[in-house]
Amino acid sequence: MTALLENEILLIIGIIVLALGGYKLKALAVSGAFGTFLVGMLIALGFKGYGLVLIGLFFVTSSLWSKYNRKQKEKIIDMHEKGSQRDIFQVFANGGVPALIGILAYVFPGDFWIYGFIVSIAVANSDTWASEIGSLSKKRPLSLMKMKTVEPGTSGAISVQGTLAAVAGSALISVASSFLWSEITMELVFFITAMGVVGCFIDTFLGATVQSDYQCKVCGKHVERKEHCQQPTRLVKGKVWVNNDVVNIASIFIASMITILVLM
Repeated sequence: MTALLENEILLIIGIIVLALGGYKLKALAVSGAFGTFLVGMLIALGFKGYGLVLIGLFFVTSSLWSKYNRKQKEKIIDMHEKGSQRDIFQVFANGGVPALIGILAYVFPGDFWIYGFIVSIAVANSDTWASEIGSLSKKRPLSLMKMKTVEPGTSGAISVQGTLAAVAGSALISVASSFLWSEITMELVFFITAMGVVGCFIDTFLGATVQSDYQCKVCGKHVERKEHCQQPTRLVKGKVWVNNDVVNIASIFIASMITILVLM
């Protein structure tokens, strides 16, 4: 058995372990585990084991934060369309762009794909940390559109704690990437961190403007669900087809493409 074949087998085993581990820890639904396997395979195609380490770092840390202090987050979970277990759509929302860049890097080799790939993970990590940690803030977040405080977990709202978490989440990915790729200099670490936060704020802006927002006809609560209190909800903002998954993949794509164009 050649060394190349052994490495490929190890990569596949690593992807399977990541997907099954996420399912066993209840961080992934069955479809989410399958989606993780597909995303992992495509990332490995372009960036080998280094790419898997980076996406694994995002997955592990974001899963830990999503499970941290779950009791305090119960009201926020009730607002969201989906629960804490990621399904295949949520996996593609965060991993679809990195997977696409992995394919492009394989077909059209170039160092600039590395930068776009790292930023795509940095945005996903930044946004997840901002949402999970920011929701634990004792102060209510500020809505960008309404310019007034709103309920924690509301799309399009920001807080000081959430913003600091966004910076930390992006910085973790950019710093980790500098240990994996020699191309990532200290200047690029700062640039990638900044682009990760920019992507997070793009997500926030889209959440405040075009993401669908529904109001429960029974309790009056604003939610991301089409049904609440066992009754259909009423669309009060945004487009029906623009849910949180669409916003996530759009923000990651925009920030990653900007990075690639700047650094080509």
